[in-house]
Amino acid sequence: MSTFLKGILTNRRAGSIVPGQPDYLLFVGTVMLLITGLLAVYTSSFAIAYHEYGDANFFVKRQVLFAVAGLGAMLFFMRMDYNRLRVLSVPMLLLALVGLLLVLTPLGVESNGARRWLQLGPVTLQPSEFAKLAIIVYISAWLSSRGKDISQFSLGFVPFVLLLSIVGALIISEPDMGTTVIIVCVACTLFFVAGAPLTHLALLLGAGAASSYLIISTREYQLDRLTSFFAPESDPQGVGFQILQLLIAMGSGGPFGLGWAASRQKHLYVPGSHTDGVFAILGEELGFIGLMAILALFAFFMYRGLRVAMKSRDSFAMMLGVGIVSWIAFQTLINIAGITRTIPLSGVPLPFLSYGGSALITVMAAVGILLSVSRYCSETSYAERERPSSRQGFRAPSAKEARRGPVFRREPA
Repeated sequence: MSTFLKGILTNRRAGSIVPGQPDYLLFVGTVMLLITGLLAVYTSSFAIAYHEYGDANFFVKRQVLFAVAGLGAMLFFMRMDYNRLRVLSVPMLLLALVGLLLVLTPLGVESNGARRWLQLGPVTLQPSEFAKLAIIVYISAWLSSRGKDISQFSLGFVPFVLLLSIVGALIISEPDMGTTVIIVCVACTLFFVAGAPLTHLALLLGAGAASSYLIISTREYQLDRLTSFFAPESDPQGVGFQILQLLIAMGSGGPFGLGWAASRQKHLYVPGSHTDGVFAILGEELGFIGLMAILALFAFFMYRGLRVAMKSRDSFAMMLGVGIVSWIAFQTLINIAGITRTIPLSGVPLPFLSYGGSALITVMAAVGILLSVSRYCSETSYAERERPSSRQGFRAPSAKEARRGPVFRREPA
C-alpha cells in the first residue's frame, strides 16, 4: 500500500484519538438491507429482463456486481479517518459539478425525456447520485467551520443559497425534480442543525416553493406528474397508467401478500418495476406485514445512524451523520409516498432496494463514512459535551483543536 493511500485511510499522529470498532449493529442493518435489495431486484425484474434481454437474471447479476463494489466502497470509507473528508470536500464538490455539467452535453444519455446519465464505455453513471454525497460532505465541512457566522445573513444565508442554486439548477435542467427536492431537504436539515435562524430557514423554504411552482408550471413533463397525482383516472392509459398500476399492485397484496415471486403486475404492467416501483411489487408479494418488516429495518438503520451522529466527537462528524441519515430517510419517504399516491411520483429510487449501480454504490459509500464516524464516537452525546459548564470550566475548542482531539478541554486551574 502506498504512503499516500495509508495517509488517506488513517490519521495516526501524536495526540490523535485511536479509532475503536465500528457500530456493528449499523453494519448488520446495512447488510440486511443490501440482501433484501438483491432479493427485491430479482423478483421484480426477471419478467422485464427476460422480455428485453432474453435472460431472466440480467438485472440481478448486474446488481450483485454493484453490491460488491458498494461493499468495497463502504469498507474503504469505514477505514478512512472521516476528518480527511474536510480536505476532500472541495474536490468532491467540483467533481460533482463537472459531472452534472457533462450530462447536459452530447456526452449525456437521454432516456424517457431526461438526460441524467453518462456513458463511459460499458459503464453508465448517474452524476446526480454522487452529487448528493458530495453536497453533504461539503456542506458539513463548511457549516462546521463557520461557527456563529452561520446566523449572519451575508456570511451564512447568502453563500448557502448560492451553492444550492447552482447545484439545483444543474439537476433541474436534466430534469430531475425528485433529486433536487432531496438535496434541498437535506441541506435545509443541516442548516437548521448548524443553528441557522428560523427566519432564514423560512425564507429559504419560501424561495424553494416559489421556484418549484415556476418550474412545474412551465414544463409539460412536470405538469403530467401533477395530473397523474390529482386525476390519474382521467387518462388511465396515458399519464395515469403508472400510478394506477402501482396502486393495483399494492392493493392486490392484502395483509399477507400473494407469495414470493407471485406478483402479476411486474409482468410488464408496472413501468420501472425494478427501479422506483420496487416497493409496490414487494407489497403485492409480501403484503402489508412484509412491508412493515422492511420499514422496520429502515427505521432500525436510521436509529443506529442518528445514534452515531449524536455520539460523534465534533461538529463535522455530527453534520456528516445527520446529513447521511436524513438523505436516506428523505429519499425513502419520497419514494414510498409517491408510490402510495401521497405525493406526486418523483422517480427517485428506494435506497438499497431499487436497481441501479450509481445509487447503490454511493449509498454504500455514505454508510462507510457513517461507520468511520462511529469508530471515533464518545460515550456521551455531542449535545451534552457542547453544553457549557461553568462548574467544570469547559470551553469550546478551535477548529484545529476539534480536528486534533476531543471537542472540549478543561481550562487550566
